[in-house]
Amino acid sequence: MSKLPDFEALAIFAKVVELRSFAAAATELSLSKATISKAVSRLEERLGARLFNRTSRRLALTDAGQKLSERAARLLADGEAAESEALAQSTTPRGLVRFAVPMSFGIKTVAPLLPEFMEAYPEVAIDLHLSDATVDLIGEGFDAGLRIARLPDSSLIARRLCGMPRYTVAAPSYLKRYGRPTHPMHLAEHKCFGYAYLSTQGVWHYTNASGEQASVRPAGQLRVNNGEAVMPALLAGLGIADLPDFIVGDAIARGEVEVILKGWKQPEGAVHLVTPPGGPRPARVEVLADFLASHFAKGRGQRK
Repeated sequence: MSKLPDFEALAIFAKVVELRSFAAAATELSLSKATISKAVSRLEERLGARLFNRTSRRLALTDAGQKLSERAARLLADGEAAESEALAQSTTPRGLVRFAVPMSFGIKTVAPLLPEFMEAYPEVAIDLHLSDATVDLIGEGFDAGLRIARLPDSSLIARRLCGMPRYTVAAPSYLKRYGRPTHPMHLAEHKCFGYAYLSTQGVWHYTNASGEQASVRPAGQLRVNNGEAVMPALLAGLGIADLPDFIVGDAIARGEVEVILKGWKQPEGAVHLVTPPGGPRPARVEVLADFLASHFAKGRGQRK
């Protein structure tokens, strides 16, 4: 005997009891009458007891069938309720979204948007997980995440929300003291700040307009696991940093730091919303994705 109950046969039995007819149950369930009969016979064989006394004109429950019918009806009702609830969760924005977002981007850009989202979708709750480390969405049970980089090949489903340029920058005081690099390879002779979660494993890659490429592994006194943490040392003129627009853009606009190597560009990353693979996304995740896409399309993901 199977370790699991024969839920299908129990549900079919309950429907036959409810309608008092094999034929009516077959019609309602869109199954053949033979399939209905086989399911009930299978259940009788499994239980070792007859459930119906059948004649050409009459269908009556046996004592065993009468005792089983109430539990089977409850099982069918619970199954229908569970399915309806799951369907409602998938079609109506409701429930908890576990959302993994890089620390600084989450605080600066995502968190200020949440009040508007919460007003628009009062039945959706957000569990916002802030970390620059790349979390395992599937293994750690997240519904969605944001990645700010060129995405490697993976099974995750990715939706591009907006571009996110990076800038190699230094404070005017640093450039006055140590000189201005004019080629990426000059960075090897300078004090540079490192970032622990750089997708290129500590290597800065550049390309110029003529297609020349250069890669350098800079070094310096400070390495961080959050880009925002580099700003005090950067503004103090203690080194060169390579940072995304959402962290350093305002400092560039205020003249506190200068973009160097202007003839060279790093491969531009983007903000992507990523979700686990498989099946349609629940409505609560879909509306969050659409909400963020709408706002980032207006430039909310970057410095204006």
